[in-house]
Amino acid sequence: MIRIRHLASTDGDFNQRLDALLAFEAAQDESVERTVAAILADVKIRGDVAVVEYTRRFDGLSVESMNALELSRNSLQQALAGLPPNQRAALEAATRRVRAYHERQTLQSWQYEDEDEGTCGTLLGQKVTPLDRVGLYVPGGKASYPSSVLMNAIPARVAGVGELIMVVPTPAGEQNPLVLAAAALAGVDRVFTIGGAQAVAALAYGTDTIPQVDKIVGPGNAYVAAAKRHVFGVVGIDMVAGPSEILVICDGHTDPDWVAMDLFSQAEHDELAQSILICPDATYLERVAAALDRLLPTMPRQQVIRAALENRGALIKVRDLDEACLIANRIAPEHLELSLADAEVWVDKIRHAGAIFIGRHTSESLGDYCAGPNHVLPTSGSARFSSPLGVYDFQKRSSLIRVSQIGSKTLGRIAATLAHGEGLPAHARSAEYRIEED
Repeated sequence: MIRIRHLASTDGDFNQRLDALLAFEAAQDESVERTVAAILADVKIRGDVAVVEYTRRFDGLSVESMNALELSRNSLQQALAGLPPNQRAALEAATRRVRAYHERQTLQSWQYEDEDEGTCGTLLGQKVTPLDRVGLYVPGGKASYPSSVLMNAIPARVAGVGELIMVVPTPAGEQNPLVLAAAALAGVDRVFTIGGAQAVAALAYGTDTIPQVDKIVGPGNAYVAAAKRHVFGVVGIDMVAGPSEILVICDGHTDPDWVAMDLFSQAEHDELAQSILICPDATYLERVAAALDRLLPTMPRQQVIRAALENRGALIKVRDLDEACLIANRIAPEHLELSLADAEVWVDKIRHAGAIFIGRHTSESLGDYCAGPNHVLPTSGSARFSSPLGVYDFQKRSSLIRVSQIGSKTLGRIAATLAHGEGLPAHARSAEYRIEED
């Protein structure tokens, strides 16, 4: 039997127990931090030589130069051509859907001219430009995450990023054809078979072979996450994500097996993943608990699932669906399923969630692979202030200001007054020169 928590909003200590359930401290392992700091410093100084040495040491590759670690575009196309027909069809379908969704996100430049008499002719606006170069980190070896390639590379391409460089470790030379095929479909420019902190360092600082990027995106292990934290500021990063999360709000009428498997879908990621079900029907919660116990033995990753559910999972009884939505907003989950009749009615009550899955037939796994929206989502409650990865993360905005001669006098008086008030006389005089101009 899975020892999953059972909570009720009517319990006197509910708030304290919920806070304890949600608490997650991404404690930074000092040994990991020291190792990563040393690797970053070494790659920054020695460049390609250091990257090759670490690749031989950590990935067991017998290589002498960076040339042996770059894959040709032809090799990516060969990986695509060699896929079984059903895998290729699925990958191509996912690519089309993800691209179609993200093409609707593109920001536009805009500008306007003042019409006020005192500032007539003044132009203000915003210029949107893509990043020049982006680095994509993809887990490698036996891990197969082609969906991660699509979700990170496609919005960058739609944004107009000039060059996309992918790094993917290949321990003992093991390459994953699905990952390489996804890179071909997504339009990745260059692929290097390196990983770990050394790959992040190469992307962040640049080497003779790998050009410095403007931003690094994509998931990785503790060493990769630590490296991304360290290089932030030198380059941009997408986020340092916490464990995966799913919250299901159900009215008690969805097949319990469906909901149980939805909870499993996130619990199988790792022991710290979080799966929560909220429902006003106590009997239904027991039915789901029974389904969890019955279905667990059929799962290849049952030990990981059990640990996740017992560590951070919960079945929560609430008074009604309104209260369920209030609690959901408090949790601000990465994935939120509204497994409800008339689910659309409840969407407006949700303010904080990375992605909202509407209706009984909308499983979270569809969003992970092929629905269209990005599966890189805020975790650990950061959906209160963060958004999914998107095209806008690969574009930046520059303000446009062109002040007319008339406008420089009107705006100059305002600026000078405020500058004097702040004790910055050079600012004031800079504006006043234009006022005094004849």
